[in-house]
Order: sequence, then structure tokens, then C-alpha cells
Amino acid sequence: MKRLLAILAAMAFCATAAFAQTYPTRPVTLIVPFAAGGPTDIIARIVGEYYSKTLGQQFVIENVAGAGGTTGITRGAQAKPDGYTIMMGHMGTHGAAPALYANLKYDPVKDFDPIGLVAGTPIVIVARKDFPAANLKEFIAKVKDPTAKVKQAHAGVGSVSFTTCTLLSSQLGAKSIVAAYRGTGPALNDLVGGQVDYMCDQVVNLVEQIKGGSIKAYAIATAERSPALPDVPTTKEAGLPDYQVSAWNALFAPKGMPKDIMAKLNDTLVKALDDEATRKRLLELGSVIPDKAGRSPQALQKLVETEVARWTPILKTAAK
Repeated sequence: MKRLLAILAAMAFCATAAFAQTYPTRPVTLIVPFAAGGPTDIIARIVGEYYSKTLGQQFVIENVAGAGGTTGITRGAQAKPDGYTIMMGHMGTHGAAPALYANLKYDPVKDFDPIGLVAGTPIVIVARKDFPAANLKEFIAKVKDPTAKVKQAHAGVGSVSFTTCTLLSSQLGAKSIVAAYRGTGPALNDLVGGQVDYMCDQVVNLVEQIKGGSIKAYAIATAERSPALPDVPTTKEAGLPDYQVSAWNALFAPKGMPKDIMAKLNDTLVKALDDEATRKRLLELGSVIPDKAGRSPQALQKLVETEVARWTPILKTAAK
């Protein structure tokens, strides 16, 4: 009997190993929980192209927008964990969401198998081009002055611009007049047009306008300057060292994915981020590519835990 069980176990192991070696045998759905054309979508398509080329099957982007990205992530969490549905989550869906959505249908910490961190998209503090502040210190003084009646724009509750400017206001102990928009595009258009004074958003959305001079950038919230915006100082250089924030993007699978498939997906991601063409496209967006240690499933799991703990008290306090 023991010998029979050993034989069956060996057969099962061989079958699993063979399945992982041949995976994928059909197209894989990569859920992007936002509309096409946004930063998360662009990053997903760049990495998805490498997966398709390397693994021999199409990684098909499915945009499932709604509720700050939580609609698409909910669908992904409920998918069969067979390797044929994965998702691109980010700081909002896997960090800020628990504090923003009382009836969230997933737990970012417990309900996913982390594949790996793809790219960081640092936050830049920007203002209308004629805002009367020459540097970040003068900008902060204006924002903290209640008589200045400074107006902040964001792309809707739960958006990256909302959460990251909430963090900024929390650190400054300031309250601005807030203009909420239905998306980054309309908010940025009004910033360019001078209808609002400032916003915080992902570098990916802002590079073109900053370089073109249609808005001004005060600081980027990273430890080092961005190659995409080499003339923009870091928040540390500009006098606000504690404001470090990135709307990172990462690949997740539904909980229970076979370990061999998870390993294959992570290994392909690691190679994608070392691929010269893929790196070039990500860096041109202003993205920050994680080092080798930062690409592991364990590092991503730790990041999610840290981000949930970071954003929950900030956002719940701001909602009171």
C-alpha cells in the first residue's frame, strides 16, 4: 500500500511538473483594473508583450475599470487559480483600498499570490505654470496659508492623485480647497488651464506637460532624481524628505496558483525587467525599475502589508 501511495505521489508530481513546463498552452488574461491608456495599462502592455514573446502565448489585456480599480481586482481574485488569469494591481488597489471601501470584497494581504513588483511610478508635486511660488518651500507656505485659498485638483476619491495629495496635506497639516474630477485627464486639463492651483500625480502622466512648460514641477517624491525629469529636485533636496511615495504596479495571481507556475511567471518578470528594450520603454515613462531583490514574491508581499498599514490611518483620518 505504501509503495502504491508513493507511486501515485510521484505520478502527481511528474504531472504537475510537466504542466508547468508546458504552461501556458493557451492565451492568458491580464486584468488591468483601469481604463486603457493610463499608466497601469501602459506598463501592463509593455510587460505583457514580453510575456507573450517569451512564453509563446498571448497575454491579453482586459481593462476592467471601476471603483478605484477594485472592480477589476475583485474579478481577478475570484478567478480560477490555474495561471490563465492574473492581474496588475497597484498602490491604490492593494494599499489604499481597505481604508477607502468599507465593503471591499477582497483582502489585499491574504487573497492573492504575489508574482512580483513591476515598476514604481513616482509622484510629482506640480502646479499651474504661473503659480506664485519659485520652489517647494514657497509652495508649502502658500498651501499652509488659509488666506491664499489654494485649490487642489484630484482625479476622484480613491485615485492616486487623491491619496497622495491626502498624504501631502497630512504631513503639512494643511487644508486646501479641493476640486474632484472624474479622471486624471480633466484634472490635468484644468491645471494646465489655470482653473486649479496644484495636484500630486504619477510622473507617467506629467512628463510631457512639465517638459513643455505648461505646468511647473516642484519636486519628485523619490530618493533620487528621475532620468525622465533630471532637472526636478527630489523632495529630500527640496526640503520635504518625509514625502516619499510611488504608485507602484505589480503582478498578482488569485490565491492558490500552482507554485511551479508562479515561479515561471516570476522568472519571466525578472527577465523582462532586465531586457534592454523593455527597460528602455519603462524608463522613458519615468518608471523606477526594482532591483533583483525587490522583484521577488516575498518582497511584494511585504510591500503590500506595509502599504496597507501606511495608508489606512492616513485616509481614515482624512475622511472624518
